[in-house]
Formats: sequence, C-alpha cells, structure tokens
Amino acid sequence: MTDILTLNSISPVIKDVLGEKYNISGDVKDPAGIMLRSFKMHDYPVSDKTLAVARAGAGVNNIPVNEYAEKGIVVFNTPGANANAVKELVLTALFLGSRKIVDAIDWVKTLKNEPELSKLVEKGKSNFAGCEILGKKLGVIGLGAIGALVANAAIDLGMEVYGYDPFLSVNSALRLSSAVKVVKTLDEIAEISDYVTIHIPYIADQNKGIINADFISKMKDGAVIVNCARGELADNEDVISAIESGKLSRYVTDFPSDDLIGEENVVCFPHLGASTEEAEENCAVMAARQLADYLENGNIVNSVNYPACSMPRTTDTRILILHKNVNNILAQVTGIVGNEGVNIENLSNQSKGDYAVTMIDLSKDLSDKAVRDISSLNDVIRVRIIK
Repeated sequence: MTDILTLNSISPVIKDVLGEKYNISGDVKDPAGIMLRSFKMHDYPVSDKTLAVARAGAGVNNIPVNEYAEKGIVVFNTPGANANAVKELVLTALFLGSRKIVDAIDWVKTLKNEPELSKLVEKGKSNFAGCEILGKKLGVIGLGAIGALVANAAIDLGMEVYGYDPFLSVNSALRLSSAVKVVKTLDEIAEISDYVTIHIPYIADQNKGIINADFISKMKDGAVIVNCARGELADNEDVISAIESGKLSRYVTDFPSDDLIGEENVVCFPHLGASTEEAEENCAVMAARQLADYLENGNIVNSVNYPACSMPRTTDTRILILHKNVNNILAQVTGIVGNEGVNIENLSNQSKGDYAVTMIDLSKDLSDKAVRDISSLNDVIRVRIIK
C-alpha cells in the first residue's frame, strides 16, 4: 500500500480516485506523495522517500519548488480546476467596485429597530449610488485559464474587453472570445480601462508591485482595480494614495492587509476564489489523478518544476530518470541499457529549463548494477524502476 500524506483538509473524493491501493492520512511518516492546499512547506522536513507533492490549487508560493526539483521531488498543481469559481468571484468584485453594496449593507445594519425604517431607507439610498459596467472598458492582465474566463464573461455582460499577456499560449488564445482585444503593453491596459483585473502568478523578482503609482497615473480618473490574484502584485501604499486623491474610485481585493482594512473605498474580503464545494472537489480530483499517474506510471502532467512527460505503458518495466538538462545524459543511459542486452521498446525525453526527464520502457528488467550505474551518472537526480 502506498502512503499519501495530507497536510490540509482535502476533499474526501480523493479516496474514490486513489482507491484501496493508497493509505491516505494526515499522520504518515515517510509518504511517497504529499497532497496539500495552503500549508507552507518551505521549512517542512520532507522525507527522502517522498517522490511527489501535489497542490490542490494553482499557486505554489507555499512550496519550495526549486529545492524540491534538486531533490527529485516532482511538484504538481491543478491549473484551471478552480477557474470557474475564481471567475465568479471576480465578477462579484467588479460589481462591488461599481456599486457601494458593502457600504449600503453596513448602513442598513445601523437601522435595526428604527420606527421610520422605510422612510430612512428611501432617503438614505442616494448615498450609495454607483454605476453600471455595461459598455465600460475592462483591462485583463493575464489571459490564462482564469483571465480568459473573466474576459469572456465580461464580454457577455456587455463590457468592452482588452487583454494583456506577453506569454499568451495557443490554448489560451483559442479559449478567448474573438471580441477580446489583445494589446501589447501594460501601459495600453492602464490608459484604456475603466476597470482593471489581475490574473497572473506572483513572482517576487519580476512583478512585485506592478500595480503602482506609475501604472495608476496612466489610468483614467475614477478607475477601479480588482486584485484577486496575489496581494503583492499591488503596492498598497500607492493604491491608498490614489484612492485618497480620487484617482481611483475603488480597489477590491481578496488579499486583506492591515494597511488596507478600514480604508474608505477599499473593499477587502478573504481569499475566497477557490472556496466552493465544486472547486475544492475539482482540484482534489485533478491533483489525486496526477499524483497517482506519476507514482504508478511515472507520467508527469502539470508539474511546475519538471517538464511534462508521459507515454502509454508498452512493457511491464519502466525506468524513469530525473536529471539536469545537460548534454550526453541520454546517450550514457541508453549505453548502459544496451550493454545489459535489454531492448528499449519506447522512450521519451523532455526538458524544461534546468531539468529534464527520461522515460524508457524496457523489454526486461535491468540488473541492480545497471540501475546503480545510471544513478551514479553526473547530473542524474533520481532513478525509479516502475513495474
């Protein structure tokens, strides 16, 4: 039985996905796989026997992915599994940015037991007037799984949508409505948009505080910014200054911080993007399937630190080699296999950045010596024999 450690509460549906071959528990000493959501693993002592970590969600800031790559631990995420849930939250944020609904709700709470309630409500509602999003221009920064859904939904709501994504993939482009106008620079987004929403991963040395005084200065007066991606993508001090000056009419985020809470025209709520029953189940199922496919077959899908590499099983014995992306590794491995008189029935070799994966289906088992020889090659990180 294969041990799987859960570091957060994961939807019980994973038991159905993984089946009886797996022991799933929050109290496992040397797990082959780890599943988690928000648990911070940077100081977590991981076992040498751990082969993979699967996050039931898209962001992996809580996992030391590069450190794990060096240890031969494949890290998976679940892009797109919670995209619809986040999209719906972002649409809610757009409406909250347009109408003073939160302020109005808080005000109504002060009217409890008032004898002239109806008159007070009718008189006071003018203090919470807002605007409609129909016909307004929305700038979407990041057109991945979530950004594309938001853009398409905004088109359906009658907005004029502009998107920016310098890394726009073919698959993402195909998902976009033809009505979405893709621009080439962030400045264009700032200058065009009545509303801006952010949907990019946070990378500290690349995009920290990209929503800052310079970006905001290029925006229309009274614009709205929605940030349901990562709090660090916006410079809170610059945002608050823009709110106070009237340059921004509202900032809506699900990353509350002490400096934002209580500020007028700043709407903060918890990070609720994936907090739906459907999203939690979708993420759990996707993470469990990817983890099981890797443990049982060596196939890698949606890894953030190793390349995608998968192929159907053609023999009973498969060797999986995680290694650095350097010259001559493949030739050395196939040479050792050939010297054993073992035929290579199928082979896949894939690389991404500093790391690579070689997957070989063999006609028969390798000797222990051959496996040790492959493991001892320079730049080989981990070798697995999968049967």
